[in-house]
Formats: sequence, structure tokens, C-alpha cells
Amino acid sequence: MSESLKLQKEQQQRDLETRYESSYHQGSLSSVSRQSYAAYVGSSSSSYGYKTSKKEKKLSTLSKKEKRSYLAVDKEDEIIGYVVPVFRSSHLATRDLMETQEEVKEEGVGYVVMRNLFSRETDFKMRSVKKTRETSLRESAERLSLSRKMHEKEEFQKKMNPDSLTHPPEFIVKPRGQTVWEGKSVTLHCTVAGWPKPRVAWYKNNVLIDAKSHPEKYFTESQYNMHSLEIKNCNFSDTAEYRISALNVKGESSASAPVIIKRFKEGEKVTERPHGFSPEYGVTFNTTIIDQFDVSFGREGETMSLGCTVIVYPTVKRYQPEVVWYRNGVALSPSKWVHMHWSGERATLTLVHLNKEDEGLYTLRVNTKSGFDTHSAYVFVRDADVEEEGVPVAPLDVRCHDANKDYVVVTWKQPAVEGTSSIIGYLIDRLEVGTHHWTQCNDTPVKYARFPVTGLIEGRSYTFRVRALNNSGVSHPSRASDPVVAMDPSDRARLRAGPSAPWTGMIKFTEEDPTVGVIPGPTTDLAVTEATKSYVVLSWKPPIQRGHEGVMYYVEKCLVGTDTWQRVNTGMPVKSPRFALFDLAEGKSYSFRVRSCNSAGVGEPSEETGATTVGDRLDLPSVPGPVIPIRNTDTSVVVCWVKGTRFVCHGLNTMDKCVFRVKAVNAAGYSGSSAESEVCIVQASIAVPSPPTGVTLQERVRDYMVLGWQAPAKTGGADIRGYYLDYRTVKDGVTSKWHEINLHAVTGTSYKVTDLKENIFYQFQVRAVNQAGISESSIPTVPLECKEWTVAVPGPPHGLRVQEVRKNSMVILWDPPTFNGRSPVTGYYVDYKEENGRWRCVQERSTKNTYLKVTGLQEGVSYRLRVHAKNLAGVGGPSKATDAILAETRPGTNEIVVDVDDDGVISLIFECSDLKENSQFVWSKNYEAFTDTSRLTIQTAGGRSRAIFNDPSLEDLGTYSCFVTNTDGVSASYTLTEEGLKRLLDISHDHQFPIIPFKSEMAIELQEKGRVRFWAEVGKFTSNCQVEYVFNDNIIHEGKKYTMSFNKTTGIIEMFMDLLEVTDEGTFTFNLVDGKATGRTSLVLIGEEFAELQKKSEFERAEWVRRQGPHFVEYLSFEVTPECDVHLKCKVGNIKPATEIAWFKDGIEIEEDDEDAKKIGKSDEVLIFDIGKISKKDAGVYEVKLKDERGKDKTLLNLTDAGYQAVLNEVFRVIANSSTELKVMSTEHGIILYSFVVHYIEDLRVGWLHKESKISHSDRVQCGVTGEQLWLKINEPTEKDKGKYAIDVFDGKGSVKRVLDLSGQVWEEAFEEFKRLKAAAIAERNRARVVGGLPDVVAIQEGKSLNLTGNVWGDPVPEVGWVKNDKPLLADDHYTLKFEHGKFASITIAAVTTIDSGKYALLVKNKYGTEAAEFTVSVYIPEDEAVKKE
Repeated sequence: MSESLKLQKEQQQRDLETRYESSYHQGSLSSVSRQSYAAYVGSSSSSYGYKTSKKEKKLSTLSKKEKRSYLAVDKEDEIIGYVVPVFRSSHLATRDLMETQEEVKEEGVGYVVMRNLFSRETDFKMRSVKKTRETSLRESAERLSLSRKMHEKEEFQKKMNPDSLTHPPEFIVKPRGQTVWEGKSVTLHCTVAGWPKPRVAWYKNNVLIDAKSHPEKYFTESQYNMHSLEIKNCNFSDTAEYRISALNVKGESSASAPVIIKRFKEGEKVTERPHGFSPEYGVTFNTTIIDQFDVSFGREGETMSLGCTVIVYPTVKRYQPEVVWYRNGVALSPSKWVHMHWSGERATLTLVHLNKEDEGLYTLRVNTKSGFDTHSAYVFVRDADVEEEGVPVAPLDVRCHDANKDYVVVTWKQPAVEGTSSIIGYLIDRLEVGTHHWTQCNDTPVKYARFPVTGLIEGRSYTFRVRALNNSGVSHPSRASDPVVAMDPSDRARLRAGPSAPWTGMIKFTEEDPTVGVIPGPTTDLAVTEATKSYVVLSWKPPIQRGHEGVMYYVEKCLVGTDTWQRVNTGMPVKSPRFALFDLAEGKSYSFRVRSCNSAGVGEPSEETGATTVGDRLDLPSVPGPVIPIRNTDTSVVVCWVKGTRFVCHGLNTMDKCVFRVKAVNAAGYSGSSAESEVCIVQASIAVPSPPTGVTLQERVRDYMVLGWQAPAKTGGADIRGYYLDYRTVKDGVTSKWHEINLHAVTGTSYKVTDLKENIFYQFQVRAVNQAGISESSIPTVPLECKEWTVAVPGPPHGLRVQEVRKNSMVILWDPPTFNGRSPVTGYYVDYKEENGRWRCVQERSTKNTYLKVTGLQEGVSYRLRVHAKNLAGVGGPSKATDAILAETRPGTNEIVVDVDDDGVISLIFECSDLKENSQFVWSKNYEAFTDTSRLTIQTAGGRSRAIFNDPSLEDLGTYSCFVTNTDGVSASYTLTEEGLKRLLDISHDHQFPIIPFKSEMAIELQEKGRVRFWAEVGKFTSNCQVEYVFNDNIIHEGKKYTMSFNKTTGIIEMFMDLLEVTDEGTFTFNLVDGKATGRTSLVLIGEEFAELQKKSEFERAEWVRRQGPHFVEYLSFEVTPECDVHLKCKVGNIKPATEIAWFKDGIEIEEDDEDAKKIGKSDEVLIFDIGKISKKDAGVYEVKLKDERGKDKTLLNLTDAGYQAVLNEVFRVIANSSTELKVMSTEHGIILYSFVVHYIEDLRVGWLHKESKISHSDRVQCGVTGEQLWLKINEPTEKDKGKYAIDVFDGKGSVKRVLDLSGQVWEEAFEEFKRLKAAAIAERNRARVVGGLPDVVAIQEGKSLNLTGNVWGDPVPEVGWVKNDKPLLADDHYTLKFEHGKFASITIAAVTTIDSGKYALLVKNKYGTEAAEFTVSVYIPEDEAVKKE
């Protein structure tokens, strides 16, 4: 290797040692993150071509001259962090170590730590460095000064610490290595001696363990020189070497122990990397869990599902990951209550019928061949509502232990809620598997959460449940336990072991003493395992001598102080070597012994136990210590109490003020409640901010540079108090150590670094600080040369920040460049780009403002922004781009709201629901701090801030923005325009001088007797509202003429006048006054309007007078029924039996004897004259008169001319609307279209249309009426007759039209039917038939001749035939058959005989049909001829 390569590698080693070693950082942090360091190593390797190779290293003692490395490595020599030497002046760990030592011993710590620090490295490298004389002299002087100071400290220590008893730490008991399963917890213990008392620190692979920062993972405890480290819920990454270091002023000692974490599945390779290469499949599986379930809340009895979407990349066919669910670190299995589903993409866990036992931390673990990934969240289960008020909820987690042949111990956990009173005890129920009846096991409630159940039947399975009891009643039963079999434990072990391998040995028989009939020996190891005031449990070992048959036991008890032994289980010996004794006297002492028995007899008693006093041995737990709540998130609080015990309480509301208290519980019951904690506000805790970003050079001269950077993206929930800068020089690729630039924090985001050397390259990094501490450093800048800028264009803007991020817009702000170039800056350009896109300019023209709203963005896309400055010389370089910003409107985002209150005050209001403890609302105008505070007044209360305009004017136009500090960018803006200001001023004026609104302005209505009512309805008013009534500018008051009222419930104002007189013409007004609000409504009554109203008033008064006697409520009118009957009717009121009612027609009274008198009727108070079907004879003037001693009234209806026509029109309307839809009927002559109406009169106008044209009457097309049928006949239809047909029926005003489309299928069906009927008619007319001439019966004397002729018709001429007795006749000498002229068919029978008697028929036939005319021929013989023959 050449000398240059050696120097380059040595420089890289120094870089690794000094990467994060600024003295300020060494004073505040103990190590850097593994990820940051790994990223640096990767970048260093790529920059310098440096490669690290793994070498096996062993610990060995080093000489003091060897130089140690400050890198923390794991077992595989992988760098995992940077160990800061504990002797650094500001190191927190050293400060903690020195706090407990006596002041006189503090000076010796540095030496001890230095000695240990230089005694742990295994290898080193020698190098030679040439130094100048000046450097050598300075280092020599520093060594002499350090040596002198150390000598002075040693002398001082000797004087101040003469105690010779002090000695260095020594491990009496060292921690032991352990191997545990994944998901379990492990604890390392050790004992250390030393004086002064040593302080200890635990390390994992040489990295300090901070248990306070990770209480969920580690818990350390130190008491009486005994120290322990508990590692909770172990996983693969916990496999390491753990070391404990003990330190006091006399020295340091350490001890280590390995901890190995094993997987549950055998054969699976353990790896610390989450995703490693899988040689089996040749890929690296990367697992991502999305759509993760969050902290969930349920109630007992409900069903809850938890699920996550799992993405495993790359996808390999026929390979599925292993999905495992855990509750509180214990793997779950499918059961009646737990259902698991894996679809290949989504893992779902369903908890059926939630129970309090289901509460806990649920973890989804996805195992692949490359590693694993997990997600966890807590599930809270609320208790179900109890049936009775005050009873406790159900007990939890019922389990069975120590099961034997007839005995089992049942345990449970106390209920989460005791109810209104303390729990008295518990009742235990059992259920034999296969049955449905629960049996109570104990008559007296037991106090402890543990009970021995006896009396079980061997070989049967049982489940158990528990109920809690207090003064208010009994709780719901708990969830049943898992089934347990009553059997001998040895038999259960054999069953669990499964079948053994077949035995292939040899059986030898030997003669031994027979064992049948052997009395068993005494039992051994008899002891009292449990003793309470309710029961005592005994256990023993079976006798050694017991033969081959089973052994049972009798238990005996003896009261201490007597010699009398009493057998407890006389009736039934027990089979199990366990027994519970009940009904013992509390406070008395007993001794116990056991006898074995079998069929041969009862054996000798065992050794008796010592005296056992009946009573509770377990006390209630003590009250927990002080409860300390700690802020966690916006919806949770961490509650801590004794020994680091902690619980995360979720489901809280942000900014709620909560107090907490804790109860302890054991098998004996609950402790009292702890004292209430201090009030804790629910909000996120503060943390160290994220590193600053975008460190850029803003200006440089020969001896200074101006740097700018962007504030951290996450402030950690607290204000950024400032920034610290570090620098280092770079020469030929070699970097020096980091050095602090500023000892005091810089409050801005830019800083001028002075005292630099010209033409030297420098690198810079920045850290942010808040209340919680100092952030990690930013990414170092590229090497920057310190020389004066000579360019003409301006430098880059700096301090870029983004506010008001929405789904389609965001606002970017920046600070002007420090270097303006040769001329002042005249404007700015803003560029933007998508995550992997190209840069594009936002605006076409530059802006002079230092802010710009970027619009037109796409929702869900991430953007980066940068800014250019320009001057007369041109456009300068771009600023450092912002981080990727996602364009989205986050849930709960609020905008600035403009408000005008009741006093007319205009203000801008902004609310923030994500407010932190130190958050502040920062208002600005045009994104600049307010300079004129007289224009605005800011008021902030809680999460609401209000900017009040003191005197709104055109000076206030602009963009107002509000930014909330210590939040994730909560901000909004509002632009006040001239138009908007004018509108707000109008609203303000309305609020300052309010007008009472009216729902209804003043109106007037006439009431009975002609009374006039003026009224109005008020929309909004208070109880102090007053009304003033005004007429013609004169206030009027209630009196004889006016009646006034104001109903404040309904808001209705009323004023009544009994009569309108001539003097009442004018303007009426209601004036309202409600505080400073006023209202006015008026009504003008003058001229014709007043005269008409006065006339109506007088008419209404006359009507009232009329109604005092018999009168018509409804005057005579007519109505037409759906059947077209016409009724005349009127409604009367206030009539008596003596009231005379008379009907008149054309001035002539209708008498009782008249025919029209039958048409008069009365129903209730309605008089009816039934005209029926109206005709012209019914026309006339009808009149009805009422009369009695109280007065008279009459009504008249003129049914002549227009009146008669009105009735007809109504009849036409009823007829027209009753018409049915057109239908089609086919006949032999053509097609008929028809519609039915309820009634028809001659005056009804009916028209038919074809294709919207009126149809004229002709021989072929005819229309008419038959009864109530309106028809149209189309004779001999053709294709031209197809189309739409309509019937138009006059309805008195217009017409009712019914339409039928006679085309398509309708036409085809009708036309085919017409042709069929026509053909049938033709066939019927031309069918062959006998039209007459033949008798039905012919009687003829024997020997005579018979001649019959039948008239025949048919076209064409039919064929003729004769039959006798269904047999055809043929012409011969006896039968003569003739058919003449196509019309006459004759038959002649010569000299008939009796043989010719029979049934004859004349058959005619043509193409249209056949017909037979039958007749009967009867031949008789005269009597004398008959006698002769005899």
C-alpha cells in the first residue's frame, strides 16, 4: 500500500471518530442514532471508496499507550453508535455518577474513568505525523499544564479523603447468561460491593441503556447493592451481550452476560435485520403493514374486528407469510371467541362477544423468510351494563389448576368494578361437559380469588364460572373456563405424550410375592398448602407400598389440645392426593393426618401436620404510592406509580384536565385507592425538534460567510429557542474536527460566520434547540470556499417556509437574499416541481412580495418549491428547495372567519383544535408583522384568536394571515378587498343601528259583523319590545273605538275597529322599540281602496244580521253526479221545524201535488232538487225561500240561457271524462273503433280524427252512437286506413281526446280478424245445404211408389248423394236418383216394401261445407193384406 493510501485511510478513521464530536454536542448527547451513523458510513464509503471488512475480535487488556476508538459495535463488528467518553466535562451520565459522591471525592473521578476508557480496545494503528515546531511547543505546554493540574488534584484528594476503608467495586454475584423465547421477558441480576457505594450503568453491546427514555422496554432496579435489568417482551434485536459497569472513586469493574432470544418456530434462522435475504427463494421479502388498526374501544357483548393490510414484496407464487396474532405477548389460537382470517392481502382478527378478558395489547406479526414486521395497539373493553344498579361486574380470567381425579383448584381475577359496595365474596359454578345445568359449588361465598372444588367424578370433563356478590346483588357470571378432565396427573401426562413406539423386547416372568390383598402403607410429605378462614387444603404423596390396585384416602383432623381424631370424609374416601376441608372453626388450631385404603383394608396414619390456625394468611395489598401522570399524545396520558409501573390511558379528549388514582389487587381483594394525582392536561408531550434543513450560502466575502437554513419541520411541541452552528475545514478531501461557531443560541435562521480565512474550504452544520433539548445536526454543507462574490446577479433567497397547505394550493414565504449583486433586487420568481418531475415556474411575471400563493396543485401530490431573486443584471441562482410537501387539506383544518358582532364590531376569527401548551397565534398583514398596532386589536382565549378592526377603512385592505406555533403548520389567511370591506361596513351599520324584522308587514282583514282587524307579525324581538299605535301621525290608545294587543309569545300585533267610518280614511302605523332596535310598518287606506273596504265591511255587517234568522249558508247551486244526474242544492242554517221552506220554478211555487214535488228532498241542512237527466224542459228559474218569525231569506238560480248552458257544459265534462279508451272490434264488414260513456245526449259534440284530420261521413266510413257506445265503422279496410285515430268529445270548455294507433300489431290483428270473419261469412253464404222439400217422417203403404224432392243450394253447385241407414244408395231399378238444374235432388222408390223402411239422408257437399238432411221412411201393410198373409 502506498503512503498516500495509508494517509487517506487514517484520515477516514479520524473522520469516523470526530463525525459528531463538537464539544457542545458532546456536552448534550451521549450517542447518535444508528441510522444517521449508518447513512454517514454509506456516504463516506461511496465518496472515498472505503470498505470495511468483518474481522473476529476478542477482548483483551490494552496498554495505556494504545489509542482507543469511540465507536460502539455489536457482536458482528457492525457500527451501531458513537460512545461519548464519560470524562467529557458536560456529559450527563458523568454528572449523574458524581452527584451521590461526597464532594471531597469528586476530583478523583476523572482519573478512574480515564483509566477504564483506555483499557478496552483490542487493536490500534500506528501513524507518524510531521508537526511544526510551533505545534510541538504548544502541545508540550498543554501536557505540562495538564500534568500539574492532575498532581494538584491528587494532593487535594489525599488531604480530603484519608479514609482507608474505601475500595473499588467488586461483583459478589455476576449476571448469568439466559436464553428465552421470543415475546417473553428476561431479568438479569447481580450483586456489587464497594465503598463509596458504586453507581452502576447497563450497556447493550457497549451502548448505554437509557431505561428512563424507554420504560416500555427496560426496567432497572437497585436496592441494597443488588441490581437488576428487566428486558420486556423480547424480540430478535434483543439478542446481545449485556454488561453492567460499576464505578466509584476507587475504580471501576464490569461484568457481562449474553442474552439469546429464540424463535417459536424451529428451524427458522434468527436475524437482527428486519428484512434479510432469503436464499431459499433468492429474494429479500419486504413487508409493509398499512391500514393499521388503532387503539380501539368496545363494550362487553359486542363484536370487534381488528385488521391490517399487509404488502409483501416481491410476490412469489405459492408462498404466503405466516400471520400470528398476540395478546399481551401471548400467541392467540382460533377459538369460539377468537376468529382469524388471512385473505392473502388483509389480516383480520374478530373478537366475538367481547369480554373484559379480551382487553390488552394486540400485536399483529407477519413472519417471512426474510424477517418480520409487527404492529400493535391497545384494545379497551368497557363493562356491560348491569341489570341491577350497584352490583359488581363479572369476574375475569377463570382458570383451572392442579386438576386430579376428584379435585381441581379454580382461580380468577377480581372484577374491574366492585359496584356501590365492596365485594362480599364469590360463588363458583360448575358444568359437566355435555350437559346444560350449572351446579353451584359453594354455599358460602369465598373471599379469596381461589377455591378448591372437590367431589368431581373421575374421567369426566368440567367447566367453571364465577359470580361476584356484594350488598346490592350478584353479578353476571364470568366467561366459562376451558374444559378440564378429572383424572390422575400421571395419566394426563401420558395422554399428552401421545402413543409410544412399539415395544419389541422380551417379557420375562419371574416369581414374586403376590401383591393382591396388600394393605397400603402410610402417605408421605403431608403438608398444609393453603389455609384461609373458609377452607384448608392438604396435599401428600401416595404410599410406596400399595399393591397393584388403586389407593384411596381418608383424612382425619384433631383439635389442638385434645387427643380425639375425627375422620372428615367418612362416607366417601378421596382418590386424589389433595383434599380441601371446610366448616372449620375460625381461630382454632388443628392437626391433620391421612390414611390410605384399598380393598385389603385401611393403612396406618401418616405423620400428622403441625398445628394450623384457621384464618386468612393473605392480607389486602397496600395502597399504591404516588401517582404521576405524564403527557403522552393528544388523546392519551401515561400514568406511573411505584417501581416504574406505568399504564397508557387512551381515549381522552384533547385539553381535558384529568386526575388519576390507582388501586392494587391480589387474591385477597382490592386495596384502597391511592391519593389523586396532580391535574394533567391531555395534550402531546414535547420532544427534541427535528434537524434544520437546507443550509445554504447566502453571501461570502474574504473573511466571512453568511449562512441561511430552514427551520425544523417538527418543533417537538415547543418553541425553537435558537440554533447552534459548527464548522470544519476541508483540504484535499480531508476534513478536520467540528468546532462550535456560537456559544449562545442564534434566534434567526441566518448567521454571519466571521474570522474565516480567505480561500479556505469550510463545511457547516446546524442544530436546533427547544425546551426538550438539542436536535441532531443538519446534513453538512458541501465544502464552501471563503472568497468574495463578484457576480452581478443577486444571491439566493433564504428562509423558505410554507403555510396554508391545502388540497390545491399553498403559500410560500421567503427572506430576501443577503447578497443583492450590483443592483438592488427588483423581484422574485417561484419554481415548483412534483416529487420526480421537472422544475416549472409558477408565475409569468416576477413578484416584488416575499410571499406567493401557489394554486392549481393536484390533491395528493407532493411538491418542492424554490425561489430566484432578480435585479437589473439578471436572475440569480435558486434557493435551497423545500422538502416535499403533500398537497392535502388535513382533517380539522379551519379557515379564518369574518365576524360582525351585535355591536357592529368587525373581526377575523381563527380557531385551532391542535393547540399545544406553548402554542401562540401569530397574526400578520401581507405576511409581515404588524407595524401599526392601532389598526388591530388581538384577543386570544384557548384555541380561538380574534383580530378586531379598531376603525375599518381602506387602509385595512390586504391579506391577513394567522400562524399557530408549535403545531404541524396550522395556518390560514383571508384577503380583505374593497368590495368585501363595503359589505362588512353595511352589516356593521345594521348591527349598530338594528331594525326589528317583520315576518309579516301590516295587513288588514274583515271579520264577522264587518269588524276590521289590523295585524302584523314580528320576526325577532325581546320581552322589552314596546308597540306604539299611530293614525295619521297621531298616537291612538285603546278605547271604545280601538282594541289593541301584542302577543309576545307569537309576535303578533293586533288592532281592531268595530266599524269603518268616513273619518277613518288615512295611514295606520305600528312603531316598535326594542332597546336600540326600532321597527315600523304602515298601511295606507285612502281613495277607492278605502271605499271598497268600507263597502265590504258594511256588507259583512249586513250578512251578520241576515244570519241571525233562517238563512242560506250556501246559496242555491247545481252539481252533476258521475251518472250525469243534475241536482240543485243549497245549505241552510239556523232553521226551526216551524220554518217555512218553499221551492219555485219560473215564479210558480211547486205544490205537494205537482209532479216536480217528488224531486224535492232534504238531507241534514241541505235542500236538494233532483232534476235527473237534464233536458230542455228542465230549463227555468229556480228559487227557494225561507221564512219564520225571526226573518226570511231566499236564493235563486237561473237555469235559462247561460245558466242552462253552464249545466250542460258540466254534464258534457262528466260525459267526456267518463269516456273509455278506444278499443278495436272486427266484423265481416270491416273494423269498428268504439268508446263507452256513462250517458249520451244529443247536444254532445263528438268528432273523429284520422291522422289529425277530421273524418267525413261516407258509405265506407261511418260514425254513430248506439246507447252509450260511440263508434266508428270502417268498411272494407285497406292499408290506407292504418294510422292514429282519435275521438274528440266536447267537455264544455275544450275537449277530451282518446287516441288509438291502428297500426303495427294492432292493425295486423284487427285486419286478420276482419278477413277471417269475412271469409267465414262468405263460406256461410255459399255453403252447400238443403233448404227444404224433405219431410222428417214419411209413412207409405207397401207396394206404392215413393217420390221425394229436396231443394239444394250451394255455390259452387254441390255434389249430391243419398244414404240409407248410413250406407250410400246407388241408382238401380228400385231406386231412381236425380239431380236437376243444380237445385232439385229427387229420389224415387218403386213399389216400396217393408225392407225400404229406415233412416234416409240427403247429403250435399261443396268446398265451403257439407250438410245432411235426414228423414225417416216407414212402410206399413194394410190390415186386410196382413190377414191374408197370415
